[in-house]
Amino acid sequence: MKLYFTPRSPFVRKVRVTLIETGLDKLVESIQVDLEHPLPEFVALNPLGKVPTLMRNDGSPLFDSPVVCEYLDSLHTGDKLYPPGGDARWVALQQAALCDGVLDALSARRHELRRPEGQRSADVIDKQRIKSDRGLLALERDADRLSGPVTIGHIAAACCLGYLDFRFEPEPWRGTHPKLARWYETFSKRPSMQQTMPPAGGH
Repeated sequence: MKLYFTPRSPFVRKVRVTLIETGLDKLVESIQVDLEHPLPEFVALNPLGKVPTLMRNDGSPLFDSPVVCEYLDSLHTGDKLYPPGGDARWVALQQAALCDGVLDALSARRHELRRPEGQRSADVIDKQRIKSDRGLLALERDADRLSGPVTIGHIAAACCLGYLDFRFEPEPWRGTHPKLARWYETFSKRPSMQQTMPPAGGH
């Protein structure tokens, strides 16, 4: 299999953490792509030109991160990151969806902040900040549900909080989200998180 990626994407990080947690990381070749100038072979796999994109062994593609992560979880025989049923499954899926939504809002705000000062929309920035703040407060209220065996919900939450530290480091989220901060302090020390730290700088 081949994973098309960029090294600083939090959505790619979800997939890379999943690969390590499931023991599949040695079975995947990682290919870094330039999203500004994507190669034809990449666009042929994913017409949206987004990462992460996984090319399976039969040459067929899968995207985006929720699809890729669930597919990878289906390939191993260990404890599943996607609980097979019951309330645990819906909790994990809801956590993952919430964190993906927070990441979407953070990414949109960062994109707007990178525009030339005269072209930025304060309204867009404020709306995206409100969305991500609401999402984080919801995650804080339910932080007790981040206990127990590792699920895709835990991975999504950790990659979301890691992205906050990486791209919005001056914003002190820990003070207003103490339960999340305590949980993340422990989870971020897992080998899968340590091995997927995004490189400093860049876009």
